[in-house]
Amino acid sequence: MDMDSLLPFEKKKSSISIRKLAKTSSKFGKKPEDRTVEEHIKYGVVNIDKPAGPTSHQVSAYVQKILKIKKSGHSGTLDPNVTGVLPVALSKSTKIVQTLLKAGKEYVCLMHLHKPVKEYDLYKAFEKFTGKITQLPPIKSNVKRQFRERTVYYIEVLDIKDQDVLFKVGCQAGTYIRKLVHDIGQELKTGAHMAELRRTKAGPFNESTLFTLQDLSDAYYYYKKHHNETFIRTVIQPIENAVSHLPKIYVLDTTVDSLCHGASLAVPGISKVESKIEPDQLVAIFTLKDELICFGKALMNSKKMMGDKGMAVKTDKVIMDIGVYPRIG
Repeated sequence: MDMDSLLPFEKKKSSISIRKLAKTSSKFGKKPEDRTVEEHIKYGVVNIDKPAGPTSHQVSAYVQKILKIKKSGHSGTLDPNVTGVLPVALSKSTKIVQTLLKAGKEYVCLMHLHKPVKEYDLYKAFEKFTGKITQLPPIKSNVKRQFRERTVYYIEVLDIKDQDVLFKVGCQAGTYIRKLVHDIGQELKTGAHMAELRRTKAGPFNESTLFTLQDLSDAYYYYKKHHNETFIRTVIQPIENAVSHLPKIYVLDTTVDSLCHGASLAVPGISKVESKIEPDQLVAIFTLKDELICFGKALMNSKKMMGDKGMAVKTDKVIMDIGVYPRIG
């Protein structure tokens, strides 16, 4: 894999340190792969290959209708004509959408230059728009129109044919590709517009796990009519996959219930910690069966979490239901 074409979290290599060796009881909770299909739907995410035409909100609504659920949420709006990666969180999983909204994205874009340019000048312009850039959001956007800084992690030219340039770009959430193309056109003094756009990554989701709305409909049909669970378990991913880009902390069975009630995580409740966690980082908290309990903001670094006391994480959103693990004390 080309290390230059990776989002920041994809480059990070971390290890797990054991603070307190512990076993988990088979009486409580269950591994994600052991969930029933109904539980899988309740705590699942489907990576939809968004077609051109419908809005992201409409695609999310179609998912609800297909699965006969009352709630779903998508991770980052795509314009109606934009296609590609659109993770849709189901039922109880909708709380994790905010962790995906802030995650890095990757797109493949077809840019049309209004006048011919030399390849050298084109590459120089792309180089100028790599790293920290300043953008003024488009007039038709959901955010306040003021200059803001964004990071373009990488740009890779895939093909050039006359005045059409196909390129791949990895960027910080909230980067407007249409505006990026316009600004590159301004830099080249030729003008340019976005002819076509496809999202290829949204946080930990990429094209390798994409399924269409028709695939989802077929999977649900085979499950309901033929009691065949294979396809639906493939199309719908466990919620845990949606936070695979976040640093992880694993807790003792006796700590789980207090977290489900919204309590912050204290150091004595920690069993294992991923390295390189820093204060203010968003972290995911898991059981020893690899079930996602909640996520929150780290209050200390990994090294201090290996200590004896202190508050390690301020809980933000709780995913697991109360009562899955016993109340202690």
